[in-house]
Parts: sequence; structure tokens; C-alpha cells
Amino acid sequence: MARRNKVARVAALGLLGALTLGGCSAEEFFAIGWPDGITDEAQEMRQLWIGSTIAAMVVGVVVWILIAWAAIRYRKRRGSDAELPRQTAYNLPLEIVYTIIPFIIIAVLFFYTVTVQNRVQQRSDNPDVTVAVNAFKWNWQFVYPDTTDANGGEPVSTVGTSTEIPILVLPTDQTIRFELASADVIHSFWVPEFLFKLDVIPGNENGRDNVFEVTVREEGSYVGRCAELCGTYHAFMNFEVRSVSPADFQDYLSARERGLSTFDALESIGQNGAATSTVPLDLDRQQQAARQGD
Repeated sequence: MARRNKVARVAALGLLGALTLGGCSAEEFFAIGWPDGITDEAQEMRQLWIGSTIAAMVVGVVVWILIAWAAIRYRKRRGSDAELPRQTAYNLPLEIVYTIIPFIIIAVLFFYTVTVQNRVQQRSDNPDVTVAVNAFKWNWQFVYPDTTDANGGEPVSTVGTSTEIPILVLPTDQTIRFELASADVIHSFWVPEFLFKLDVIPGNENGRDNVFEVTVREEGSYVGRCAELCGTYHAFMNFEVRSVSPADFQDYLSARERGLSTFDALESIGQNGAATSTVPLDLDRQQQAARQGD
């Protein structure tokens, strides 16, 4: 009977392991749910997350083993009149060990966290592209300050409306600096594939606190969001990042400087002119729902 129970437990553990590992690859399993990013900075944050989680799991397993060992080794057996095990208090060597080990773990995690944070927040002297991001209730404006449009010297910009999702066009394999500003309340610039977000705090001058840089490595369309509750239509304050090759990016800017709209300029480089990752706010539907609620 004991042998049969042991075989049953082993089989159950094997089945559980098969079910757990069967749904994902080894790389996905060890990533522990952390998604892949599309920037250099995202990869470093991903590695920090995975390493920290693995360290936490190792500590957890050690603690579970010690708890199980103590529970089994010193459990009170049925019908036994055995006395309690010898109680140990003020064990100085043991206290030193369980004080030093956590301190070492915290110090190592702190070191890697600060290192990655400094790398993610590092700013270059001469970024390849600068984008001024202006947040307002409840949409976005993206300005390329190093460009000039066809209408008398203003920089090329894209502004979202209630019927049009603003598309932020970026080049791959180049250093991109974002300078964020808010016209009203606190917003938050978040692209999930960047694995990073930055609060846009009104009153801070560009170049001081609301600045970060990334290097995008993959072409594609990615949704961007406001990650700070900012009012009635916060949930619909979306935008799209469209990453293209450096050559296509220069062609896009040239088309915008000739007077083409964002839609037409994207179409001219073989891209979809409208957003593909998210949809605009339907004000009519919202207003109708509000009236029906009244």
C-alpha cells in the first residue's frame, strides 16, 4: 500500500509538471511572465526582473524546505508522550547568519537595480532623434523639433483628436529622446513594449525630469497609453507607436515637411495611414450612454 501511494504521488507530480511546462517553451517558462520588449532598455529591465524573481523563488524554496523539515522532524506522533525538543534561545552564531544572509541578498538586488536604473535613465549628449511629447486632456501631441513644416517654419507635429488616434513614428536602431510635458494634470507616457513608463508632471521644464531615451530594435505597430488616472476620458487616451526603418523614417519626415498629413506621409512609405493597434474614442456612443443613464 505504501509503495502504491508513493507511485501515485510521483505520477501526480509528473502530470503537474507536464501540464505546467506543456503550455510554454523553456525560454517562456524561465521568463516567468515578463514580456519581451522592443528596446535595448527593455531587455535590461527584463533580465533584472527575471533574476530577481528567480532569487525570490530560491529563497522561497529554502524556506519551504526548512518549514517542512521542522514540521515532519518534530511533529507529535500519535500516542507519544515525548517531551518538546530542546528549545534554543540567544544563539548568537545563528542570529548572525540569518542577519548577514538577508543583508547580502538585499545588497546584491539593490546593486543590480541601481545599475539597471542608471542605464535606463541615461541620456546621451547627441541623440539621433528628439521627440517632444505634449499630453493634455485627453490626447497627445508629438512634435519633431528638428524639422520644419511647409507652412512657415513650425516643427512637424501630430495631434490626436476624438476621431483620430495620433501615430508617433519612430526609427529603429537609433537613439530617441523623449521630452515630455503636460498642459494640465499629471499624465503618464506608457508603451507596454518599452517595459517602461514615465509620469508627465506639469511644471517641470523639458530636459530636467520628464526626459528619457530608448533605442527601438523592432519594426511594428504598438499601442501607447496614459497610465495615470487623469479624468473622465483617461481610458481612451491612447496613441500608437509606429517603428520603421531609418530610411523610411527620413522619407516620412520629408513628406511631412512637404505638407503631407500623417496619414498620407505614412501611406507614401508603404505603411498603413491609420492606427492599427487601438481605436479612437467614440464620443457619440459615450454621450448616448450617458443620456440613457439619465
